[in-house]
Amino acid sequence: MNINLTDVAKEKGIKYFLISFTDLFGVIRSKLVPANAIEGMQKEGAGFAGFAAYLDMTPADSDMFGLPDPERLIQLPWKPEVGWLPSDIYINGKIVEHGPRSVLKKVLADAKLKGYKMKSGVECEFFILTPEGTAVSDPYDIHPKPCYDQQALMRRYDMVSEICDYMQDLGWGPYQNDHEDANGQFEMNWDYSDALVTADRHSFFKYMVKTVAENHGFRATFMPKPLASLTGNGCHAHISVWNNNDQTNLMEDSQGELGLSELAYNFIGGLLKHATGITAITNPVVNSYKRINAPRTTSGATWSPNTVSYTGNNRTHMIRIPDTDRIEVRLADGAANPYLLQAVLIGAGLWGVVNKTFPGKRMDMDMYSEGHKIKSTPRLPLNMLDALRKFQQNKIIRNILGAEFADSYYKLKMDEWNQYMQHFSEWERLNAIDV
Repeated sequence: MNINLTDVAKEKGIKYFLISFTDLFGVIRSKLVPANAIEGMQKEGAGFAGFAAYLDMTPADSDMFGLPDPERLIQLPWKPEVGWLPSDIYINGKIVEHGPRSVLKKVLADAKLKGYKMKSGVECEFFILTPEGTAVSDPYDIHPKPCYDQQALMRRYDMVSEICDYMQDLGWGPYQNDHEDANGQFEMNWDYSDALVTADRHSFFKYMVKTVAENHGFRATFMPKPLASLTGNGCHAHISVWNNNDQTNLMEDSQGELGLSELAYNFIGGLLKHATGITAITNPVVNSYKRINAPRTTSGATWSPNTVSYTGNNRTHMIRIPDTDRIEVRLADGAANPYLLQAVLIGAGLWGVVNKTFPGKRMDMDMYSEGHKIKSTPRLPLNMLDALRKFQQNKIIRNILGAEFADSYYKLKMDEWNQYMQHFSEWERLNAIDV
């Protein structure tokens, strides 16, 4: 499709474009470009110094250019004179292979060669906090089991409905919004789509939620475990595999167990096989492991997995089979990079399909209360360092995502871990000052 952004700007009343890319740490980087300059940017890209972002570059590297994708233009509903454009990043005319959007496009291209089209949806959980980010914004949201709390939901009606209205205006097909399991926590859902479309929307959704929250005098966060006593933010991914002509969901089989095909179970097998290796991407920050390995909260559950297991319609495992047309991966958290999340789940799952990986016996017990009885089930990493080591050791996942990406990601994340270890905490002082 040949889309002229200059013409689009005139037609839609766009005065400025945000040409954006997402770096390895999930930070959205942008330049604000006036509409009268977009023609050149559409051809050549917007210039960035790659070292200024988390992209494993140095000040000596050449300028990097973000080439906008006009098919993914999103006009800001709250500021329609601005258009948001995700971009692919290049240096010296060559794609930056470790750019997150490039990694996902590589995985999707590989899937297409195998005859598959990937579709996905995400369940994004977030907290609405005070501007300082230290407490729940609603002082009356104190119920010990607040999930689906109507009163708490409606006290944030203005903000939640505004975001939902925007998603409707954008054609995303939002279908439900709810107060989640923690005080101050919410979830908003919209229709699944092609994996790249979902990733772009996921990235924009996080920006939109944060912006709307600020406009209402609050602070929204997708941090995995922002408040120690409350349930953390997950980012559950629903994935289905289709044929390339987009006509057949290859995960469905009316004769299969729970209505799933052999392909679906092989996909699950791939995810289970590589679970510990992909956790460094699905759960990418130090704080992620305070969610995975959390004790039960006041609500009675963590709603996050800590073992490598799958089940039917049971929310206490890493992978759930909620219906006959898809699987739900419950591992990832709110810090997950929208593009890398899709890339690593699809890549690991399709490896399982190609290699006909059997996932083993389904487990249907309550893993929160009975999981300790199962000795053979692998545990997820206990911390970010363990996860990074598992990622580095997993040659298959490294190959699927690309060696350049894998090396850069590991390097930068190890730097982050080392910075964390150099941080002196108050807990250390209190517990070790008198040893």
